[in-house]
Amino acid sequence: MRSMITQPVRAFEGGAAGPSAEDLLCIDTIRTLSMDAVQKANSGHPGTPMAMAAPAFALWQNVLNYDPADPLWPNRDRFVLSIGHASMLIYSLIYLAGVRDVKHGKVLDAPALTLEDLKQFRQLDSRTPGHPEYHHTAGVETTTGPLGQGCGNSVGMAMAEKWLATRFNKPGFDLFDYHVYTFCGDGDMMEGVASEAASTAGHLKLGNLTWIYDSNQISIEGSTNIAFTENVGKRFEGYGWHVLEVRNANDQQAFLAALADAKAETTRPTLIIVHSVIGFGAPKKAGTASAHGEPLGDEEIRGAKKAYGWTEDEPFYVPPGVQAIFQKGLGARGAEASAQWKTLYAAYAKEYPDLAAELDAILSARLPAGWDKDIPVYDASAKGVASRQSSGEVLNAIAPNLPWLIGGSADLSPSTKTNLTFQGAGAFQPPEWNGTYGGRNLHFGVREHAMGSICNGISLSGIRAYCSGFLIFSDYMKPPIRLSALMNQPVVYIFTHDSIGVGEDGPTHQPIEQLVQLRATPGVTTIRPADANEVAEAWRTLIPLTDCPSVLILSRQNLPTLDRTVYAPASGLAKGAYVLADSDGTPDIILMATGSEVGLVVSAYETLKAEGVKARVVSMPSWDLFEAQPQDYRDSVLPPSVTARVAVEMASPIGWDRYVGLQGAIIAMHSFGASAPLAALLKKFGFTVDAVLAQARALLAK
Repeated sequence: MRSMITQPVRAFEGGAAGPSAEDLLCIDTIRTLSMDAVQKANSGHPGTPMAMAAPAFALWQNVLNYDPADPLWPNRDRFVLSIGHASMLIYSLIYLAGVRDVKHGKVLDAPALTLEDLKQFRQLDSRTPGHPEYHHTAGVETTTGPLGQGCGNSVGMAMAEKWLATRFNKPGFDLFDYHVYTFCGDGDMMEGVASEAASTAGHLKLGNLTWIYDSNQISIEGSTNIAFTENVGKRFEGYGWHVLEVRNANDQQAFLAALADAKAETTRPTLIIVHSVIGFGAPKKAGTASAHGEPLGDEEIRGAKKAYGWTEDEPFYVPPGVQAIFQKGLGARGAEASAQWKTLYAAYAKEYPDLAAELDAILSARLPAGWDKDIPVYDASAKGVASRQSSGEVLNAIAPNLPWLIGGSADLSPSTKTNLTFQGAGAFQPPEWNGTYGGRNLHFGVREHAMGSICNGISLSGIRAYCSGFLIFSDYMKPPIRLSALMNQPVVYIFTHDSIGVGEDGPTHQPIEQLVQLRATPGVTTIRPADANEVAEAWRTLIPLTDCPSVLILSRQNLPTLDRTVYAPASGLAKGAYVLADSDGTPDIILMATGSEVGLVVSAYETLKAEGVKARVVSMPSWDLFEAQPQDYRDSVLPPSVTARVAVEMASPIGWDRYVGLQGAIIAMHSFGASAPLAALLKKFGFTVDAVLAQARALLAK
């Protein structure tokens, strides 16, 4: 399937059906805007927009079901530029197509991008950053740049369409039938996350998904032959994809025929392999690595423009009538389709008012009334319950009242307790695998990286997504978690087996540095609850968070359920940290912890209290929520005058110094764990009541 022959640098090979003069005018406008913007910025990637301008224009102008005047239209086709380094391709398209701007969820009577915005490519505070960013530039459906992520997002978007169609479509009311198109490249094909996502899509038979693979055989280091010689088409056939090939990126007839074939194939996702020349038209740099990640230079740009028959000395030249051509095609087709959909939806709302109200809530990110009414309250228990178990119970209490909460695990739901067990929950599977696309349990297989990126795609479609795994395997999910935060997506990441409490599984499965990593990621709300009632409050707190991802950190082992008639209510969790147990007046010492270690410091507190020591216990389930509180609240929990402080957490000590200060003590992990029963590990690494008391007494003696 791979072509090993470099195409000659000319518009069309023998037999290739090139674009019409009108289409070519638009295509060359995309090319020249892209190279000019990169040159002005002295930074960027001009080669791929030059190579793929023709397929991109053909898709947008002739096939994409998208209304530039309403980029929020729910049934629009999705266009994902997974090759995010080629951002000038989508910026040029957005500008020329006249996509309208969006602010606070409202479409404005103003363009998303102007020619001046293109001239500010990669500049501070511009609307045209180096890689496309969701919420930053209207018309951009997801943040891309880290290769493979857009591929994973597109699988989530296709899954979301299947779920929405199954739940809301009724006879005569096909509200959802959109298609997802993804531009990807050799780099995407090399990234493991794209392979995981492709395998998932093939299993799920997502016939509403098409990937358009720009096979230009060039990477930063040169020809991809130095590292990448596999037969991609055969690989995707093995995944269960429909594979097509277009030998020349400029062959409009062949490419449009492939798109039609892809749309007609409804039981398999489609991969269209498009062979292109990177930097097409550049006299010396076409087909070379130097066209990939650096400006072409003035001389090369003049040569390329001469090859296009373009004005050579006027950068950012847009010929009269180009935007009108887009309006005749994409604009007119999209306006008609979106108008028809809105008429259909108005009739649907009369026929199915309850479903329409639910859909309105999804599209406006509102929660249904009473979503939290069945969250349980747990009685005090010395034996207690593992927080993964109580979380599963709370999740199953919430989900029936929040019908668009869907999710699953990377083959670990029996351990992470994230399976929805109530009647009708079902499994998201094609009918061939004994499921339904309306199922709410997602089975990701052992594909943590793709799981995270897929959940981002689902979330970008308005559906509340959660996923789960062991905390140690958050290492495989750092990129999608980070992108959830960048895009303000409220994906819920549930991580269990949160400490050396994993015991016999040993250091490969015992997380140490993962909490630090998650806490260090801007925009992520990380919560590690101490008992079942804190778990319930964690869910009550995180579900209303619609502009950031949440990470819920849970134990494998049982945690005592604290007696809340003796200790403070778990509702304090909403503020991130709270005084759980206290003394009269200003305390002499503060004991603080998260998760399973809270029970440990409570036991130490009771001993100190019996000895007449004025001690305080602070439960700190979420540093993120705590840091968001006013300074006076934070000082009330951790009075600056009290410098005798002990923090306890079975993880890296990094970060705790901000809470214990220079004079406090931290009982934490300073190495990887070991394989042994839990009790032996706690003794070996110093997580005992005696160890806490020893540190506390030493501080009090100073």
